[in-house]
Amino acid sequence: MRRRFDLTDFEWSVIEPLLPNKSRGVPRVDDRRVINGILWRFRTGSPWADIPERYGPYTTCYNRFVRWRKGGVWDRLLAAVSRAFDGELVMIDSSSIRVHQHGATLKGDPNRCMGRSRGGLTTKIHALVDGRGLPVELHLSEGQASDCQQADPLLEVVPEGSIFLADKAYDSDAIRDKVEARGSFANIPPKANRKKGFAFSSFLYRYRNLIERFFGKLKHARGLATRYDKRADNFLAAAKLFSTRLWIAANESTA
Repeated sequence: MRRRFDLTDFEWSVIEPLLPNKSRGVPRVDDRRVINGILWRFRTGSPWADIPERYGPYTTCYNRFVRWRKGGVWDRLLAAVSRAFDGELVMIDSSSIRVHQHGATLKGDPNRCMGRSRGGLTTKIHALVDGRGLPVELHLSEGQASDCQQADPLLEVVPEGSIFLADKAYDSDAIRDKVEARGSFANIPPKANRKKGFAFSSFLYRYRNLIERFFGKLKHARGLATRYDKRADNFLAAAKLFSTRLWIAANESTA
């Protein structure tokens, strides 16, 4: 019987061919069951040890999640399903995630992507989404990091000839120049202290609510709405797994 957070048959038909198919020694425990256990953990925000027995030993779920994160499996899933994204309209933004006290205890790691802001200890998810509000690329930063300074990894995947939407936090000459160098139009409202005017369409800007909707859907997973993970790479991998599921759900509805 399929449980509430489990993969649908359609989702599994998309994901299964993208998983590693070369196993050495003892055959792997059922991949679908393990991924369902991983999804349950992040959807509920529960500790790994609380994963129900129906998904098998929680250590199997955790070890498989980490091993595939190290092997880039979760990265490849998102890259595969988003390969044919709608590139006519793209938009960029970030969302702050509060770090739970249980996730703030890892020391000695300079890449924790945790920082102090007005909301306390936070992490930022930076995202580029397409014209349907579906994620194309994600990355993390400290909570106090400037959105403008964190845009470069996302600008690298902005398609040529697209319309690029962003809010005033991304109004900089460097960002505008990089977008325009790709033959794209930067539809960004200028800051109040700008002396130079720029072409700007308020009609197109209304579509930027799609990226806000994306963050809202992503945060349906309690383990992503609050960061319980000590490691930034684990947290980012989970965000990419759930982003993959959003892509598949959107395609399932039109199939």
